Amino acid sequence: MILISRGVSGLATLNRRRVWAITRKELREYRRNRSVLVAVAIFPIVFLVQPMVAIFSSGAEAAGYLQHSNELLYLLGIPILVPATLAAHAITGERQQGSLEPVLTTPIRREELILGKALAAMLPSIVIAYLVFGLFLVAARVFAPPEIAAAIYQSQSIVVQVVYTPLLAAATTWIGLAISTRTSDARVAQQLSILGSLPLIIATVLVAFDIVHATTSLFVAAGVVLAVADAQGWRFVAPMFDRERLITGTRS
Repeated sequence: MILISRGVSGLATLNRRRVWAITRKELREYRRNRSVLVAVAIFPIVFLVQPMVAIFSSGAEAAGYLQHSNELLYLLGIPILVPATLAAHAITGERQQGSLEPVLTTPIRREELILGKALAAMLPSIVIAYLVFGLFLVAARVFAPPEIAAAIYQSQSIVVQVVYTPLLAAATTWIGLAISTRTSDARVAQQLSILGSLPLIIATVLVAFDIVHATTSLFVAAGVVLAVADAQGWRFVAPMFDRERLITGTRS
């Protein structure tokens, strides 16, 4: 908790107007980048297929299993991979477009720049993840057998999904940004970011299919670890952001 409070106090010293200016700029860039939009659209579809198959191919007798299983946590792949993809493009994309140097010559602090780019990756990813999960719940209520729908709405997976979505999105955002500051090619950065997010994907799949049996205490402990790591992420990523090296790399 001390580490979290230090992270929050450090964030309080940043210029919020500069941070939000960077965030808005990044969001505009995402809307104009087709490859980013395609990646953001594909991941939700991929991770929505399995839960939809699970509920629509199950009979009423599977209600008890769904209520006590974590199979729906497969949807947590969305807040893992979407922000990783966006964050990986944050620095390398600007380097390739030649738009990074003007930003680096402004008086904005590197911590403000990194936080602004992080928010631009996290916020839409969280919104997308919640929207997809909400659509899944609506589809289950409308189209699935009543027993299956009732089991899904009583499952602990809903609480875990709501709590873990921002935690995982923040974690993979920092991973993507760290890689983006050290890579000169956007596609390579995206591939490495996805690779760096694989441990979280694997852990999610293991829990979702009950290969690793998750208890409430395990969920709480993992959530605390992620929260601490997320709160301190910008402190580790910001020092990796070397203005001189990035400007030189842009010109080379």
